[in-house]
Amino acid sequence: MTERGMPVNHTTIYRWVQKYGPKLDKQTRWCRQVPDWQASSWQVDETYIRVSGRWCYLYRAITAGGQTLDFYLSPKQNAVAAKRFLAEAHRSNASAGYPRVINTDKAPSLARAIAELKSEGICPPTVEHRQVKYLNNILEGDHGRLKRILGPKGAFKNRTSAYRTLKGMEAMHSLRKGQGTMFTYGQPNPGAVIANRVFETA
Repeated sequence: MTERGMPVNHTTIYRWVQKYGPKLDKQTRWCRQVPDWQASSWQVDETYIRVSGRWCYLYRAITAGGQTLDFYLSPKQNAVAAKRFLAEAHRSNASAGYPRVINTDKAPSLARAIAELKSEGICPPTVEHRQVKYLNNILEGDHGRLKRILGPKGAFKNRTSAYRTLKGMEAMHSLRKGQGTMFTYGQPNPGAVIANRVFETA
């Protein structure tokens, strides 16, 4: 914007991110949903985000093909947070249903969460849980790309601003990966096309 002669303060950019990040995430979820034939295998893991000087846990789930399913920021790493995330990931991808298999590392919180969802009848007992870390290599790489966007500091002042920012980042990250391309009818740069549609009505 400076190159175009438009002076903009960094706080203005911050306010835009806080306002439009959640809107972008909400308005594009319908076109970012993954078809059932691509969502038969989930990779679930958490990474670390510093918020107010403390580490928080960003739970993320993607398909074996790398498409983003959902994410959840939690101040704690436990079975309650993992269970809440998995249940929400299912609700936001209800059209695809539960996967055939869920791949995680050996974190006991994820194993307990999946077991509790099965015992409560929320997750079908036929869903296989694999605790093999190398099966999550695609997700680990996806974490890395997100961390590079955050930069070396990767810190937020509070969880509200962190979650709002992450919503916009995850939405754009999904669109860059090609999710929603089928709704742009072959237009170039489909992610920008979908984002423009959202902001035209903002």
